[in-house]
Amino acid sequence: MDKALQTMIANMPEKTGRSLEEWKQLLHEMKFDKHAAAVKFLKQEHGVTHGFANTIVTLCKQEVTSDLELLANQYKGRESLYPIYEKIVEYVKGLGDDVTISVKKTGVSVIRKRQFILIKPATKTRIDLGFKLKDHPIGERLEDSGPFGTMCTHRVRLSEVNDVDKELKGWIKEAYEESV
Repeated sequence: MDKALQTMIANMPEKTGRSLEEWKQLLHEMKFDKHAAAVKFLKQEHGVTHGFANTIVTLCKQEVTSDLELLANQYKGRESLYPIYEKIVEYVKGLGDDVTISVKKTGVSVIRKRQFILIKPATKTRIDLGFKLKDHPIGERLEDSGPFGTMCTHRVRLSEVNDVDKELKGWIKEAYEESV
């Protein structure tokens, strides 16, 4: 956490009348769907300045959903795909200590210096694995990026654990090595 944010949090009780934890508790009880609605509520109902209101809401949202909750939501109704995800993650973690797994709402970014693969449950029966591969030809299995657009250069469709084979691991390793 940077010093400016630490200072803001330390000054919060004096400037807003409540600690960050007290604000978080209030916002969790109110259950706002939109960031802007929560900021507006803090400003109008509690006289919190915009900077503090925005910071409170942002920090509150960061703690709401853990990686496990995000993964559970991604694979809800698609539980049969989860072993594919696990096998991919197990492999990429073995590539080096510089791999970061970043779980998002709809997919998982695997990053070295930059994202080199993206794991996304696409349907109830398929995971789309996006790659960043330089000058790699499109083939029958290694397709154009499709729905990933510019986030990836290629995609492979996976529907069973055995799809995480030597060929796929080779592309993953190549993408990892290119991501420096």
